[in-house]
Amino acid sequence: MSRFSQPDPELGHRLSRRGMLGVAAGATAAALLGAAAPAAAAPATASTGPASGAKGRGRPVLPPGRLGIQLYSLRDKVSTLGFGPVFAELERYGYDEVEFAGYTQGSAGPITLAQLKRLARNHGLNPIGSHVGYYSSDPAAYTFAQNLTKVLDDAQALGLKHIGTAAGPFRYGSTVDAWKRAAEDFNTYGAAAKARGMKFYQHNHSEEFSFATDNPKVRLYDILLKETDPDPVYLEMDIYWAYVGQFRFSKRPDGTPAPFEPLNYVLRQPDRYPLFHVKDGESDPSNPYGYRMTDVGDGDIDYQRFISAVTRLRGHRMAHHWQAEHDNPAESFTFARRSSAHLHSLREKC
Repeated sequence: MSRFSQPDPELGHRLSRRGMLGVAAGATAAALLGAAAPAAAAPATASTGPASGAKGRGRPVLPPGRLGIQLYSLRDKVSTLGFGPVFAELERYGYDEVEFAGYTQGSAGPITLAQLKRLARNHGLNPIGSHVGYYSSDPAAYTFAQNLTKVLDDAQALGLKHIGTAAGPFRYGSTVDAWKRAAEDFNTYGAAAKARGMKFYQHNHSEEFSFATDNPKVRLYDILLKETDPDPVYLEMDIYWAYVGQFRFSKRPDGTPAPFEPLNYVLRQPDRYPLFHVKDGESDPSNPYGYRMTDVGDGDIDYQRFISAVTRLRGHRMAHHWQAEHDNPAESFTFARRSSAHLHSLREKC
């Protein structure tokens, strides 16, 4: 149950994604994605390519070969059209990578992991990662806690370099010790993934930046960073939710200031962040979350600044992967096309 009196859209998103990601490969589409209505793809035109709308003459902010998309954003298309037509559109839009959010494709019929891997590669898309549930009360659930070996087997079959979870480390509660216990879980999953040649990662929402209930001077995210082993445990910063966290949790529960800058977490430990979610939001201080989610490029998060700051670090231009995402786009192919065009258009300041 949310500890907020008002409806919590972030919690709703986490629960809906957890429900989808808890389904093992081969489950039915209804369990995975629901009955989403199909939407027509945007027609191909000369203006839809990734180079359209280039701004300035500086070096592209986005490193070559590093633009991906979290397929959760396209779950309606995957469920109605299947992976093949979705991958074809992503290829047209200039994407290089995909991050999975389940391995079934609804009414398009069954697909094996080998077929899925081959289909992605045939469209020039590198399967870079996948989101899987953290834990469940169901011992048969497709989660790290309940079926670690199966989760890693599937990731290895797909050739993934990263395998992670979008669930917060709230399994045991919100106290300091609770998060230390969750960190121990993550260390276990990280070591198992490393033994298979993969990196385990955790994707944040804004609640990770709140404070421990038994020590309100301690930010939960700082416990996660401190207690997880940096060798096998990595982070995928969802940049939008990190800035929502900045808006919501720049004061402790007693009202004392506790400001933080999401980018600084990355600059202090850039090796821990191989993956990012590039998600945009329009600033709205009247909203309890401080932002309203938008397509990438329509919001107020300065991605020219953020991506440039990371990729300009020595040895880090090609060390990270940038996954476009929108939790509930108005039209998912339009979101994917416009987000790619915007990110490819960004240029570093000379």
